[in-house]
Amino acid sequence: MGVPFLKQTDIFVSGEEGYHTYRIPAIIVSTDGTVLTFCEGRKHSRADYGDIDIVLKRSFDNGDTWQPMQIVADDGENTIGNPSPVVDQDTGTIWLLFCKNNIQVYVTKSTDNGETWSSPIEITDSVKKKEWYWYATGPCHGIQLRNGKLIIPCDHQEGPRIPGEKQYSHIIYSDDHGSSWKLGGKIGPYMDESTIVQTYNGALYLNMRNYAPPPNDHIRAYAWSKDEGITWSKAGFDRTLVEPICQASIIRFTDKDRHDKNRIIFSNPASNKERVNMTIRLSYDECQTWKTSKLLYPGPSAYSDLAVTSDMSICCVYERGERSPYEKVTFAKFNIEWLTNNTDHLI
Repeated sequence: MGVPFLKQTDIFVSGEEGYHTYRIPAIIVSTDGTVLTFCEGRKHSRADYGDIDIVLKRSFDNGDTWQPMQIVADDGENTIGNPSPVVDQDTGTIWLLFCKNNIQVYVTKSTDNGETWSSPIEITDSVKKKEWYWYATGPCHGIQLRNGKLIIPCDHQEGPRIPGEKQYSHIIYSDDHGSSWKLGGKIGPYMDESTIVQTYNGALYLNMRNYAPPPNDHIRAYAWSKDEGITWSKAGFDRTLVEPICQASIIRFTDKDRHDKNRIIFSNPASNKERVNMTIRLSYDECQTWKTSKLLYPGPSAYSDLAVTSDMSICCVYERGERSPYEKVTFAKFNIEWLTNNTDHLI
């Protein structure tokens, strides 16, 4: 049995290393165990637009120490953002999808665990309909299905940007190990940034930021797909997953084929009023209920992403601060014993 532990490290601090603000974190673990944390480096202000680059820090020891910052994507004064990485476990390639000015979609890849990256290739025509306006990949990690297909959760707007009524979540996918990308199904309206996991029976569960009017406001929405994201169920609403309208992350921790039970982890700022209370939740029944939860940070906190390290620690990279959620990006690492107050143990 493990001893409960929690370790937190600030890895991107606003105002340091050449950027005014760091936001929108995403995290993955490569096939050799390297931990990669991406985020937006906002050059001159905290705004969602302007000179924004995608930056990266890597760890070779499961998050205990971090290498110097790398710039993965930079296009001058343009907004390069919404990092959405996914690892192809079959080839070892790391794919990073992102947006330019929230209207164009690009992909780059690394075949050396994030040390170097290919020149970005635009894939807008393959994954965005011409009548769509604003578009965003992720922002969070993508997943690989058991059959090898790669999936990135995304969202878009089908008219001038009016929050809510014209917003949709959707997915894009690759069934040829990243060589090409295609558009999957959509869910909405009133849906936005999303995060995805494959459940034990093979179905896909998409958990979404939600702009629906009362009585379904300030809670997370979800939808199910039984055909790998080509079509989706009508959106449902999970009243346990309260939120001030923000972003969230979900990831599989264990399945009962390789460990003792199914476990899925979820993170978001659990408040229906403001971006505070970064909370980690645990489901033992494949996203049907979330009966276990633990407060990670009570103060201002916003976007987050989850990963599982090679030593089976759970990690959450998230925005937090004292007066504002956007003062720093923190890497938190903990085990199942910490999350469950020592009532669950990894077998």
